[in-house]
Amino acid sequence: MDIKTVGVIGAGQMGNGIAHVFSLAGYEVRLNDISQEALDRGLETIRKNMDRQVAREKITAGERDAALGRIHVTQKLTDLGPTDLIVEAASERETIKAAIFEDIQPHLKPGTILTSNTSSISITRLASRTDRPERFMGLHFMNPVPVMKLVELIRGIATDDATYQTMLKVVDSLDKTAASSEDFPAFIVNRILLPMINEAVYTLYEGVGNVQSIDTALKLGAGHPMGPLELADFIGLDICLAVMNVLHDGLADTKYRPCPLLTKYVEAGWLGRKTGRGFYDYRGETPVPTR
Repeated sequence: MDIKTVGVIGAGQMGNGIAHVFSLAGYEVRLNDISQEALDRGLETIRKNMDRQVAREKITAGERDAALGRIHVTQKLTDLGPTDLIVEAASERETIKAAIFEDIQPHLKPGTILTSNTSSISITRLASRTDRPERFMGLHFMNPVPVMKLVELIRGIATDDATYQTMLKVVDSLDKTAASSEDFPAFIVNRILLPMINEAVYTLYEGVGNVQSIDTALKLGAGHPMGPLELADFIGLDICLAVMNVLHDGLADTKYRPCPLLTKYVEAGWLGRKTGRGFYDYRGETPVPTR
């Protein structure tokens, strides 16, 4: 399968990063979102990130300009129909993702490959809602997409080998490394990472340490570049809670029970960096722990 054009659904934090790396790799990209405001924000983020790459001499100004010229934005989901590959990067809610695939399906070419950037939802279940489960895969990029080298490739029960081999080549063309995962809740990275973050929240909840001491302990004691609570704020506490719920529901093991404090923060709307407050308050010049 020859992939030349890519449709990216969602221009948010993950979607604009995915459009960024595909356009730099020479693919024609159609970027979709439900509002022009979201598309404008996404494009501005892509420009800023590419400008940063130029300043660091990772790419040339000419490569940046050519890549930006390959990105075309649209509010019409149907405009993505003629593309060779669809990458869905909408909100981490199964009902939303399933509805998107249902809406775009009548407009697709017969050979178009469908992928989801989901960090935890069953690929087999999403694929079963489409007319091409054999050409459906999980394509899970890490955040921030232009920087992180890993892409998780997840085969559903019906994914055929031609689709898998094609997506291996696509990941390689982006100068990234694929890690292949079986289709179990949260796959590999989040199956390991999110319970660690959840345990850090329990450590805070139970008063073992405060935010600063927990993050300092893991950075200096375990060599982590970011502390687990700082990382949770970066990911988004709503995403962390959603993944823990998927693990808890999908594997029926009490060790995946989301910490009540994580739930409380999400209920308060304190979702981390994107809302200005989480385990840290980002509204001043420097982040301040909220506990």
